[in-house]
Amino acid sequence: MTIIALIEKGAHQLEVAGVAFGHGTTNAFDEAAWLVLWKLGLPLDSPLDGPDSIAKRPVAHTDQAQVATLFEERIRTRKPAAYLTHEAWLQGVSFYVDERAIVPRSLIAEVLMEGHLDYWLPEETHRVLDLCTGNGSLAIIAAMVYPDVKVQASDISAEALEVARINIDRHGLHERITLRQGDGIPQTGSHYDLILCNPPYVNAQSLAALPPEFKAEPALALAGGADGMDFIRQLMRDAPAQMGPEAILVLEIGHERTHFEAAFPRLEVVWLETSAGEDQVLLVTRAALLASNAAVS
Repeated sequence: MTIIALIEKGAHQLEVAGVAFGHGTTNAFDEAAWLVLWKLGLPLDSPLDGPDSIAKRPVAHTDQAQVATLFEERIRTRKPAAYLTHEAWLQGVSFYVDERAIVPRSLIAEVLMEGHLDYWLPEETHRVLDLCTGNGSLAIIAAMVYPDVKVQASDISAEALEVARINIDRHGLHERITLRQGDGIPQTGSHYDLILCNPPYVNAQSLAALPPEFKAEPALALAGGADGMDFIRQLMRDAPAQMGPEAILVLEIGHERTHFEAAFPRLEVVWLETSAGEDQVLLVTRAALLASNAAVS
C-alpha cells in the first residue's frame, strides 16, 4: 500500500466514524495526512503531488499496522490528533501539547503575526501579559514577533503551566518569558503595554453540545459560565489598573459576540479581522475600559 492509499483509507475511516475536527485541521483528508505522515516519521509538509511527491511511496506492512492502530485510537478515544502526536502547529510554529492544556488554535496568533496590532501599540512597548496562556503558544509568538518585549504568561492551571514551560524551553525563550500561576489578571500594579487573552468563553448551552474531541480538553479552559462571560467580566473590571496609559487588551471571544455585547453594551471596542471573520477577536484600549467601567458604576 502507498502513502496516498493509506491517507485516503484513513480519511474514509474518519468520515465514517463521524469524528470532529477543529484542532489543527478542518477535514478528514488533512487530518489523515497529518496522522500518516507523523506516524511514518515524515515532515508534515511533505508534498503529496508534483514531481517531488511521496504519495506513491510504498509503506511496509509493519508501518501500515502502526498507522492502522493510530487511526483506531483516534476514533475510539475521540481525542484530538494533537494529543496523540503531542504536537500542534500555530502560524507555522510547533508546540508540544498534551491533555494538561488546551490544543493551541487562538486567532490572536494571526493578529500578532500579521502585524494588526502595530498601529495600536505604544511606541515604547516593553511588557506583555498573556493571560490564560495554556501551553504558552501566544506568549511565545508574541516574544517572537516583538523581540524587545518581556512576556508574563499566566494561567490558573499548574498543569497547563508545566506544558508552557516545555514550550518556552523548547523555543529558548526562558529569559524573556516568565510564568505565573493565578486566577485572573495579576494584581501587582505592573503596567502592561499589551494584554493578550484567550479566556474560557464557551457558554453553558454550547459547552454541553460540544463534540467529544473538545470535551477531551480541560473544561477549565473552555467553560465561561451561563453566557460565557464570567471570566471576561472580572477581567474588564480589573484590567485598567494593570495597564499603562496607552495600553491595549486583545481578547478572543469565539462565537460569543452576541453575549459579549449584551454584557458590555457601553464598551467601545475594535473588531479585528481574522481568517474566521471580524467578530471573534477584539481590541479595547485602557481609556475605553475606564469609560465603560465608570458608566456602569
